[in-house]
Amino acid sequence: MPRKSTKLSELRSETEETDWYASPAGRRQTQREFERALKNGTLIRSSGSRIPRTNPDILETLLKQAKANATRPVSLRLSITDIELARSIASKQGIGYQTVLKQAIRKGLKRAG
Repeated sequence: MPRKSTKLSELRSETEETDWYASPAGRRQTQREFERALKNGTLIRSSGSRIPRTNPDILETLLKQAKANATRPVSLRLSITDIELARSIASKQGIGYQTVLKQAIRKGLKRAG
């Protein structure tokens, strides 16, 4: 059985159209159209687009910066002595002990690398 096409019905105003595209059904329809155009090789950049093409080198630099600032939670088992040492260093510097641990790890990785 062929799938029914989800078409945007005649809407009364631009606001209704905007609301429809913001709805889950509108987002699914847009995603399907994008994937279909990508698959068929018909995905093109509109000549009327005001967004200039971005230099790939700039994108690579931005990606590196984003990765450097991004964090991911990690569980580590540390000795109580190391944690207490990190807490005492942190209290002297006026920062959190987890920051002290991250700085120590970063320094150690730079030395090892």
